[in-house]
Amino acid sequence: MNTETFALHPRLAGDTHVVGDLALSRVLLMDDASWPWLILVPRQPGLRELIDLATPDLHTLTDEIALASRVLQALFTPDKLNVGALGNVVEQLHVHVIARYADDPAWPAPVWGHAPPQRHAAPELAAKLDTLREGFVAAGRQLS
Repeated sequence: MNTETFALHPRLAGDTHVVGDLALSRVLLMDDASWPWLILVPRQPGLRELIDLATPDLHTLTDEIALASRVLQALFTPDKLNVGALGNVVEQLHVHVIARYADDPAWPAPVWGHAPPQRHAAPELAAKLDTLREGFVAAGRQLS
């Protein structure tokens, strides 16, 4: 029996802002204004790989990734959505959902390591978090 409780990895906690929680995942906004960039972290302890999830939870995560993708598509109309679960730097299972544009600073390369993050300014951050939360509601899912 696993007696651990879920705790967000310190690197994720330091690099993101909480948007809210879905049934399985904590939804985070990456603190880089260069891209609309969400990170979904299943709120279960000890997960490193997608295959560590029980099958029903894996299906839930897939649904939540699709939902986050639809929210970014509706709000930001990107040219492409990048979805990935790498875990090379932060071992805790997390999935990146990033809205990309043909004219963004890293296109067509990955966003990782392109440049230092452009942190959100306080008023912009509050507005973006509100917009994202409203986007989830518009997509039929209230975040807790």
